[in-house]
Amino acid sequence: MNEQLLAIQKILKVNANPLALNASNKFVPGAKNVYGVRMPVINELAKQFKEGSFQLVNELWQSGAFEEKILAAKMLGLIAKQDAAQSLQLVEMFANGIADWAVCDAVGMQALHPIRKTQQKEIFALAKRLNTSPNLWKRRLSLVLVEWYTRDKSLHADIHKLVHVLEKDNEYYVQKAVVWIKRNMAKVR
Repeated sequence: MNEQLLAIQKILKVNANPLALNASNKFVPGAKNVYGVRMPVINELAKQFKEGSFQLVNELWQSGAFEEKILAAKMLGLIAKQDAAQSLQLVEMFANGIADWAVCDAVGMQALHPIRKTQQKEIFALAKRLNTSPNLWKRRLSLVLVEWYTRDKSLHADIHKLVHVLEKDNEYYVQKAVVWIKRNMAKVR
């Protein structure tokens, strides 16, 4: 096991507290293996270990704890420009292990953020592959991945295609993403 991973896990354990655990359980139903660490600590860890490798990001994700997955998404966002193709592959792999909205949104909003301009075509292709999955978190992720692009009216037709597939989805968290994306597109004139 990576020494950096062990150091991160130690910091997470030291910073775990019952109030943060209760908050996570309340606001993120379905979160698995929660330490109970507040987001400022996770953000600081991302800065502290930003020189980490794709291997560390993958090991964090594979460890499986809620905070480790959020940290993996944040750290991937810090190194994504080093290898865009590998970053896209990791996000597609991560999609298989999402179990709650917070991790889904961290992956979708942060992991590929630095390459969103250069990898637009690839991100939309990934979103399209995820869009019809039987897995509700993959379907939600398909919309979260393209949220940033709602600012560009020229991309609205492509985004509408993704939204249209999910407009009648029965899952609450997918519907929340549909409403979010539609609202963001309506803001752009």
